Amino acid sequence: MNRVYQPSGLRESNPTRAEGLLADLHLDLPLLTGLVLLCGFGLVILYSAGDQNLDLIKRQLIRLGLAFAVMFVLAQVPPSQIRRWSPWLYGIGLMMLIAVLLVGYEGKGAQRWLDLGLFRFQPSELTKLAVPMMIAWFLAEKALPPEWKRLAVAGGLILMPVLLIYKQPDLGTALLVASAGIFVLFLAGLSWRFIGGMVITAIPIALAMWEWGMKTYQQDRVLTFLAPERDPLGTGYHIIQSKIAIGSGGLFGKGWLNGTQSHLEFLPERTTDFIFAVAAEEFGFAGILLLLALYIFIILRGLYIATRAQDTYSRLLGGSLTLVFFVYLFVNTGMVSGILPVVGVPLPLISYGGTSLVTIMGSFGMLMSIHTHRKLLPT
Repeated sequence: MNRVYQPSGLRESNPTRAEGLLADLHLDLPLLTGLVLLCGFGLVILYSAGDQNLDLIKRQLIRLGLAFAVMFVLAQVPPSQIRRWSPWLYGIGLMMLIAVLLVGYEGKGAQRWLDLGLFRFQPSELTKLAVPMMIAWFLAEKALPPEWKRLAVAGGLILMPVLLIYKQPDLGTALLVASAGIFVLFLAGLSWRFIGGMVITAIPIALAMWEWGMKTYQQDRVLTFLAPERDPLGTGYHIIQSKIAIGSGGLFGKGWLNGTQSHLEFLPERTTDFIFAVAAEEFGFAGILLLLALYIFIILRGLYIATRAQDTYSRLLGGSLTLVFFVYLFVNTGMVSGILPVVGVPLPLISYGGTSLVTIMGSFGMLMSIHTHRKLLPT
């Protein structure tokens, strides 16, 4: 029986020198190209949103350099090793979240960081990777679809870090971590009857959280989402100005550096959570379509990699990480355009910031590892 060695999806019958080099470095060319283009476009938008502040761009470039370095390192780690790390990383993340509640650094009304002296670290970002890794590890040990008992245990493994993050409070990150774990369950083959039961069960839980679990400002965000005009100069100000910026862009936009809502400082948080509105105002509907096409290309490539994975753990993990990236995009664009409440989720690889950028690129590093560390396959 002949066997074919496939160290990467890039090695075809006659690979070019560049493809061979990327294969040896365990980097996927289509995915890497999409990420570089998206980050480059992000720097262009950020330069305008940040009032042409070169120091802001330099700081973001440093963060991008660190993020790509993390992606490269994780791409070198075989999926089998990532699988062995999963329970340990989950346990470390859980202990760090407990430490945050006990001795964490508090800023802007939230206690989300651990002060490590030279820098502050946000452990909830680690759990965005640790939770899907752990659930994939747990479910891949047995045949799929999982039994009810294993689903209950997996649900508990998801719920523990989600509740700890929610207590900080950080609703946006809690939702992302929960979705990361739930996507693994979904990809493991849940029946639609079970999914329907989860939706029905979530309704009274959501009502209970509204009554006893949500803080006043979180309730205000939901009420503002339903009727932003109820407080146009207060809680509704962000979303009203964002919708004005998006609508004023028209078909082709006002032109790069010519956005009035952002440069006249009507639009708050324009370099972080609401940077999508800046892009819509300056590049218009056509520019946003191109941006979304780039996102969709990256998502489809990630799902393609997940479907070609050679073991259950890699398929569950790769699919979940890709779908969480989609949730980042959907939630941010939804809240900026007024179809979802504002929960503080950045536009992935575009918004200014460091921790979420490193986490997202780390997930793509694991995707590249899944795709490029091929085994000997019978032909």
